[in-house]
Amino acid sequence: MNTSTPRFATIGMTVADMAASLAFYRRLGLDIPADADTAPHAEAPLPGGLRLMWDTHETARAIDPDWTPPEAGAPTGLAFACADPAEVDKVYAALTDAGYQGDKAPWDAFWGQRYAVVRDPDGHGVDLFAPQEQ
Repeated sequence: MNTSTPRFATIGMTVADMAASLAFYRRLGLDIPADADTAPHAEAPLPGGLRLMWDTHETARAIDPDWTPPEAGAPTGLAFACADPAEVDKVYAALTDAGYQGDKAPWDAFWGQRYAVVRDPDGHGVDLFAPQEQ
């Protein structure tokens, strides 16, 4: 009898424009091969053995013809740890200067972190954070 337990391994996202989405996540340091920009599916390894995967809307519809994309800003979000509060500000500025939508400019959160939120090309919220210096 097999008593193994499933192991959380992957975060999947559907995207309207693979190249635009991957360009955003490369700016956050993910190692994604350049040839993935034209693929219907892409993956990037994450720390701790997890993976982040992207599928185009067309791929999602090939799996389920009745699939429809969620509204932009749907409750899916990722968070990226920054080295320090200054890096939160720097990364937020670099992304918004590159044309990505800033959702919440960097601020000192009451829970003790420097925090900011930017939107990826599909409207997913991406949090940037670092512990506030004491």
